[in-house]
Amino acid sequence: MFPEDIQAAATSVVQAALKAGVMIATAESCTGGLVSGALTSVAGSSAVLDRGFVTYSNEAKAEVLAVSEGLLVQFGAVSEPVARAMALGAVDHSRATASVSVTGIAGPGGGSMEKPVGLVHFAAVGPRGGVVHIERRFGDVGREAVRLESVRVALALLLDAVAA
Repeated sequence: MFPEDIQAAATSVVQAALKAGVMIATAESCTGGLVSGALTSVAGSSAVLDRGFVTYSNEAKAEVLAVSEGLLVQFGAVSEPVARAMALGAVDHSRATASVSVTGIAGPGGGSMEKPVGLVHFAAVGPRGGVVHIERRFGDVGREAVRLESVRVALALLLDAVAA
């Protein structure tokens, strides 16, 4: 279902989480569950994936992950503070000790000069705490390409968080 490199990355995350005894949660917006989908494509992933949150709307981010409405109003959903809050919220609202979040603008519309199509913010929390943030600007390369590239980045970030 997923390209080979994504399948391999998901397998690496599952194996690393098994080895470390870490449970994972995902908090996704523009990827719509593709990160958790990649993880669940790996046999045995049920031992490490607690749950995936698809919080596409601002209301869902606030209700399900406890992202403050103040952050959403001040910075917008596609921002570093919201990505960080989503990752923390995923851990706080699950049995997971590690998480990754993705929030961005996949396009084709919805972008602006400040936040163009292809802008995606990621954050990850590892079992030892702390939040790591990454911003990527993939450009207006098409909705599917932005989403798949986002899955690649999210899995790499999650692997680093779990293996650290």
